[in-house]
Amino acid sequence: MKGLKNLLRRRFGLRGLRPGQREVIDSVLAGRDTLAIMPSGAGKSLCYQLPTLQMRGTTIVVSPLIALMKDQSDKLEERGVDAAAVNSALSGRERREAMRRIRGRRADFIFTTPEQLANPAVVEELKGSRIDLFVVDEAHCITQWGHDFRPAYLGLGAALRALGNPTLLALTATATPDVIEDIARQLGRPRMRVLNAGVYRPNLYFEVLQTTNAAEKRQALLEVARSGGAGIVYCATVRMAKEVHAWLAAQGEDAQLYHGRLGGRERAERQDAFMSGAARTMVATNAFGMGIDRQDIRYVVHYQLPGSLEAYYQEAGRAGRDGEEARCTLLYDHADRRVQLYFARKRSKVELLAAYARNTQCRWKMILEYFDEEVEEADGCGHCDNCVQRKADVDASTLKMKAHAALKKGDAVRVPKHGAGTVAEVHDDRIVVALARGGTREFEPRFVVRAASRK
Repeated sequence: MKGLKNLLRRRFGLRGLRPGQREVIDSVLAGRDTLAIMPSGAGKSLCYQLPTLQMRGTTIVVSPLIALMKDQSDKLEERGVDAAAVNSALSGRERREAMRRIRGRRADFIFTTPEQLANPAVVEELKGSRIDLFVVDEAHCITQWGHDFRPAYLGLGAALRALGNPTLLALTATATPDVIEDIARQLGRPRMRVLNAGVYRPNLYFEVLQTTNAAEKRQALLEVARSGGAGIVYCATVRMAKEVHAWLAAQGEDAQLYHGRLGGRERAERQDAFMSGAARTMVATNAFGMGIDRQDIRYVVHYQLPGSLEAYYQEAGRAGRDGEEARCTLLYDHADRRVQLYFARKRSKVELLAAYARNTQCRWKMILEYFDEEVEEADGCGHCDNCVQRKADVDASTLKMKAHAALKKGDAVRVPKHGAGTVAEVHDDRIVVALARGGTREFEPRFVVRAASRK
């Protein structure tokens, strides 16, 4: 325990662990196969970096993104930790140097992709190292139940066996029960321990803005984009991403455009511009996202419905990783369903997200129930538009009730469209008013207002 604290402070400059990290680290150090479900910003990478520095051997980290592994290996090298990367972006010289370091057992960490581990020659080279821990990042990519299925992940179970079945740590931000079961099955570790740090993040404010046409939707987007800070705007298609980007630029907004049809260099340049803070807004398809750890993202807008609720939560969860408040906004037009239904393999996922958009109950409650998590309170989270609106309605109603309760027979009042009068009788559900212009009528209490006193 003391050794971990010293290592945490000395190597990473941190005073303590975040909620959920300690349990995962203890599980890994005990040699238990573990699936850790931790929301974006919860510090998943530390859950394998810290244990590795306590172990004698090497950790293999499988990541779907070359840019992400470069970022992580560079950060470790800056802290004086030996890390090597093996991926398709390396030059011949860089690859030979990486393999030389691996053969010499100099690397504490080896970052690679699932595609590399499908190559028997690469696996054979790695066998020369003592592999203590095998980390699968973005583990939901291994299952067709997940929203980012990547076929090369299916070979990781065979790679694990070929490397001597080291301890396994699988990491993901979100996982339904079906996804959890499939991850364990595909990796050949049916008894892996599942540690769920929970998906609830009170700094994220979830809201749905209902729109009926393109003009309304664009204005709603502009309002959110100008609310301050950096943000991501997700579109369902490349065509819409281009249109939205062009429109924001025409409004004077500093925005980058990112989608899968761009060349590798263009994608890297635009991602770097956003990550460095040179660009404030990124308009993108779902090709942009995994591994994005810019801490100060203040909003994520979904301009169209994403493909599923888990995709929505994972993409929205890229906001507020610094723990400060952030907006997660879905702009909903009923016609948007058609776009996702065109792409959908499972229609029910799209319909569920459309129901989320139309529902008036607590949005956090709907999200937590979808991920099979316990919900302590039925409503009233205070971190979504529905709960905030409901509280505002209750507060307004309470104020009116208090005002009406204070009325008594003989009080001077005013009633809209009927003018001045005097309270004749007070009942729970109605107030009888003698009108100044003649006659007596009953009104609902909410329409009867005390007349302003004259000095």
